[in-house]
Amino acid sequence: MTNSVTRRAALVSVGTGAAALAGCLGDRGVGSAGSASSTDSPTEGDGSSDPSTADRSGPPTRDDTLPLPMNSSSIRDRAISGGPPKDGIPAIDDPQFVTAAAAAERLNPGDPVFGLARGDAVKAYPQSILVSHEICNDVVDGVPVSVTYCPLTGTAMGFERGDTTFGVSGRLVNNNLIMYDRATETWWPQVLATAIPGPWNESPATRSLREFRVVWTTWERWVDRHPETRVLSRETGFARNYDDDPYGTYNPRLGYYEPESSPMFPPLATDERLEPKRVVIGARTAAGAFAVEKNHLRDAKLVRGELGGTPVVATYDQALDTGYVFLNPDTRRFDYRRGRVHGADGGTHPPADLPLERVDAFDAMWFAWRGFYPETTLYD
Repeated sequence: MTNSVTRRAALVSVGTGAAALAGCLGDRGVGSAGSASSTDSPTEGDGSSDPSTADRSGPPTRDDTLPLPMNSSSIRDRAISGGPPKDGIPAIDDPQFVTAAAAAERLNPGDPVFGLARGDAVKAYPQSILVSHEICNDVVDGVPVSVTYCPLTGTAMGFERGDTTFGVSGRLVNNNLIMYDRATETWWPQVLATAIPGPWNESPATRSLREFRVVWTTWERWVDRHPETRVLSRETGFARNYDDDPYGTYNPRLGYYEPESSPMFPPLATDERLEPKRVVIGARTAAGAFAVEKNHLRDAKLVRGELGGTPVVATYDQALDTGYVFLNPDTRRFDYRRGRVHGADGGTHPPADLPLERVDAFDAMWFAWRGFYPETTLYD
């Protein structure tokens, strides 16, 4: 436990050093890229977002509100310091991207990446980079977005950001990253994706962010599916050794990322049905929450369950080693055979594209999901 805290505290020096580096580079602002030396080439700056000019209003929100484990003020009361101060872990605000061939020089086949396919854009964000930044403010297919990663809860998620950008508040709840938007200073816990009071915004309206799917997979799997992908470059503008993960390693899984190890800080709840950091694929709507152990979905390929009283079906995508969750109110019958999902009507579908409403789902450590969604159904 002590070693883990020390690792997180080490990230403070990363942020401090980066600010000093940016100051030496002229009036670019913290997070500007293209100044630190890098062997990644060629680069492109197609994700630029200048926080000094972009922060005009709060981020866009969805029509409904996602569930909270308690009222928003109580969540704020449970927020703790993670060690680094506000922006001590610096978001990437001017991301640069390289070709798959250039990225392959630094990525091993089993290294985790967070994949994003949106419109005509296909991008990958290596875990080895985002572990030091947690937020990448980008523009994807013309839409301003933020790709976010919390190493303490194992959650990679995407959000629309509108005219503002997100930063790292330095606070955690249930070990999970609390983001803040630079327009209104509202706090947004990443997994909850819902506004809670912060020191600069005591009474935000209860609203939830617009999300999109970010796929947690490996470099080998992603580039096999998307050979044209662009990849977040190590040329971030920050002095950081991206070969050194302060928490451990995912390839192989060691240190903080081992399933049986304890969370860094006390979680909101404990549940011995699974080891604390066993990975589940979770989905939630305003009506409730659903989780399936990822190993169980790998084995079963198709899992039927309920989310807030509505039947759902979860499917496994073997090519990307990920899962998808669909609402199935009419309990339509599906079977999984040879990588395809077969309907009772004779139609066949890829696992990500059933003729049902798909619910946003993502990988999470069990302790984190259980703490945020105590009424969740679990299929293991």
